[in-house]
Amino acid sequence: MSSVERFEFSFAPTYKALARVFGITPSNSWVEVSDERFRARYGPFRFSTPLQNITDVSITGPYALLKTSGPARLAITDRGLTFASNGDRGVLLTFARPVGGRGPLKVLRHPELTVTVADPERLAALLKKRLAALA
Repeated sequence: MSSVERFEFSFAPTYKALARVFGITPSNSWVEVSDERFRARYGPFRFSTPLQNITDVSITGPYALLKTSGPARLAITDRGLTFASNGDRGVLLTFARPVGGRGPLKVLRHPELTVTVADPERLAALLKKRLAALA
């Protein structure tokens, strides 16, 4: 039986207002980690990959409001994807094989994803623990 832990996004007021325009709300935005899989939803944007595809987990931030607010953001330089609900801190995941999302950005494959959950330390620690168990 796989245990699944869910992490809510931490929405700052300005980010929350801008995200709502794109159908992104706290009720339809979350991250889930099972023993085998990482899943993230940010309104209409969805992302899923096996844990074995994650090669690195780190906490990053702060982020510039203009570069991260609103819908899921694509980094032009490396095609990295960001689900940012605040500008403080998030968890950056790097992948062995780029991952295609679902929703408006489904055509592209992303080598990394940043998520700004309410407890980035707990998410990073859980991912590292589950990755170590797979090794």
